[in-house]
Amino acid sequence: MNLAKLSANGQIVMSNASAKAIRKAQAAFTGAAEEMGVFSEDDIQALVDEVRYGKES
Repeated sequence: MNLAKLSANGQIVMSNASAKAIRKAQAAFTGAAEEMGVFSEDDIQALVDEVRYGKES
């Protein structure tokens, strides 16, 4: 079973229920990072540290 294939321009093309679910999740999460105040890799690391180690920056 092929879950993905490459298009002529090198993009990965998925054409199954999993791909539809991923696109739906991506649409639902659009803007979530900005709403949480996450704008950079440093912000992501601070969030991970806070969740993992209980550290607040």
